[in-house]
Amino acid sequence: MRNLRAVIPGLAFLLLVNIAGIQVIAQGQTSDVEAAFAEATRLHQSGDLEGAIRGYLAILKSRPDRGDVRSNLGAAYARLGRYEEAIDQYKQALARDQRNQTIRYNLALAYYKATWFTEAAGELESIIPSISRGQAEWLSAVLLLADCQVRLGDYKKVIDLLSPLEATHGSDRVFAYLLGSALISDNQIAKGQVLIDRVFHGEDSAEARVLIGSILLLADDKHGALKEFERALELNPRMQGLQAWYGRTLMRLGDGENAINAFRRELAVNPNDFDSNLYLGILLKREKKLDEAFDHLSRASRLRPRDVYARYHLGALHHLRGKHLEALPMLEAVIKEFPDFVEARVLLASVYYRLNRKQDGDREQAIVKKLNAEHQARQPGAKDGVIQSDPRKPPTDPQNDPDNRKE
Repeated sequence: MRNLRAVIPGLAFLLLVNIAGIQVIAQGQTSDVEAAFAEATRLHQSGDLEGAIRGYLAILKSRPDRGDVRSNLGAAYARLGRYEEAIDQYKQALARDQRNQTIRYNLALAYYKATWFTEAAGELESIIPSISRGQAEWLSAVLLLADCQVRLGDYKKVIDLLSPLEATHGSDRVFAYLLGSALISDNQIAKGQVLIDRVFHGEDSAEARVLIGSILLLADDKHGALKEFERALELNPRMQGLQAWYGRTLMRLGDGENAINAFRRELAVNPNDFDSNLYLGILLKREKKLDEAFDHLSRASRLRPRDVYARYHLGALHHLRGKHLEALPMLEAVIKEFPDFVEARVLLASVYYRLNRKQDGDREQAIVKKLNAEHQARQPGAKDGVIQSDPRKPPTDPQNDPDNRKE
C-alpha cells in the first residue's frame, strides 16, 4: 500500500491514523491540466489547503473523471476536518479506481474521524486481507478496526479479532487497552484485568488510572473507581474520555447533578462521545428537560445505531413527549432483539394503550408478568438452586445503570 503511513500514539483514546493521501506526480508531463495538478499538489504539501482545494476543484470542472484529483481533494478536506466532503470525494475516486487501497484506507479514516464507525469498520474489513502481515500498516488497520468495534459496542468481535494476536502484540499499549477493555466490557473482567495489569502495572499516569477505574466500576466498586478517576483528573484533567468515566461513576453513586456537569465537560471537547451523550440524555430526561435530552439521545443513537439502550431511552423520550407513533417502532425493534427486556415491554404496553391498541397492550402485560415470575424463580432460594443473570437486562448494558429500573 504505497504512500500509507500510520501513527498510533499512546492509548486507544488517542488512536489516529495519518495517511499521506498525496498522489505522486509523474515527471515530464507538460499539459495544462497536469501543470495545474502539480501546482495544486504543491500548495497541498506546503500546507495551503484552501489554495489546493481551489486548484483541485478548478481541474474537476473540466476533468470530473480524474480520480487522483478527487483523492487529493478528499485528503485536503479531511485535513480541514470537513469529513463528509472528504468522504464524498473518496467515494467518487473509488468509483473510478476500485482497487486503489490507499484511497479506500483514506475513506475508512475519514469515516472514523467523522464517527461513522460502522462504515469505517466495513471498509477496514475489506482492506485488511489485502495487506501483508509483515507491513506496519497491517497492525495499524487491525487496531483501527478494533477501536471502531469498541466504539460500536461489538466487544465479542474485538475479542475474536485480537485474541489470536496476543502472543505477538500483547505488550503493545494500544493493543492491550483495546483487548482489555473489550474483555472487561464483555464481563470477562479477570482476563481483561490480567492483560491490562501486565502492561500498565505500577504506572501512575492518567491513562493507567482510567483503566484501573474502569475495571473497578465494571466490578461495581464505585468508591474505588471514584478515587482512581479523581487521581486521573489531577494528572491530566483534559484527557479525552476521562470526564465521561467520572460522570458514569457519579451517576452510579446517585450524584446526578455533578454527573451532568462531568458529561457536559466531556462533550465540550468531545461532542461525539457516546457515553456522555447517552447518560446526559438519560439524566436530562429524568429532570424533564426533554428537548435537550432529545438532542443528546438522538446523537447517541446516531453514533451507535445498534445500541439497545440508546434506542430504548430515545423511544422512552418519544413516549414522554407524547409522540407515541415515533416511540412504537423503536420499542418494538428493541424487544424483537431482546425479548426478555422487561422494562421495554412495560413501556411498549403503555404505548399500545395510548394508541388504543388494547389487545396488544394486554399481550405485553401478560408477557411481563410471565418474565417477572421466571426471574423470581431463578433468584437465590429457588428450588433449582441455580443463580442466573437478570433476564431483564440486555447483554449490551455496560454497567446496569440505575435508570434502567423503571420509566
